[in-house]
Amino acid sequence: MPNFAKFFSRQIVGKFSEFKIALKSMPIGTHEFEYQLDGQFFKEMESADIHDASLTVNLTVNRKSDFYEMAFVINGEITLLCDRCLDEMALDVDTEYDIVVKYGDAYNDESDEVLIIPESDNYFNVAHLIYDTVSLEVPMTHVHEEGDCNEDMSEMLRQHSASEANDQQDEDETPIDPRWSELKKLTENN
Repeated sequence: MPNFAKFFSRQIVGKFSEFKIALKSMPIGTHEFEYQLDGQFFKEMESADIHDASLTVNLTVNRKSDFYEMAFVINGEITLLCDRCLDEMALDVDTEYDIVVKYGDAYNDESDEVLIIPESDNYFNVAHLIYDTVSLEVPMTHVHEEGDCNEDMSEMLRQHSASEANDQQDEDETPIDPRWSELKKLTENN
């Protein structure tokens, strides 16, 4: 489960108010919410990776007597920058995330299945849960499929890589100080 502590340590106003859910006044039963996310959402979340998006978030909240089961289903597409050529690339997103939210004495996100929020909170803002769920779909390295990269940038990369290989080859041909050669023999014999 993502760490939400930084999110709850600052007050959320204005730009994420549509993601506030009135938990305490919610009647027992199942409730449906739908959100449409675009690039502005990720810009306001200060995302370094996600530059644009077209996502649909379906949230089902099932209120029981003393807890809330939340099921997020997120589908659509996000736009990232290719690590190789720096052009935009699309990544399909199709993910789900389930969590139980309960009231308690203080905020606690130590469990992967249960999030405890302070009893004093009448509302629960799901914006950061959604953001973290989508962010977990972003691979560590994002590159186009072979052959889809910007050809000009790919050529520059090949030229740069070739010059580095030539520099390395030149270094390999430099004679080694004989003192190091003798020391290397000692370590190879052990």
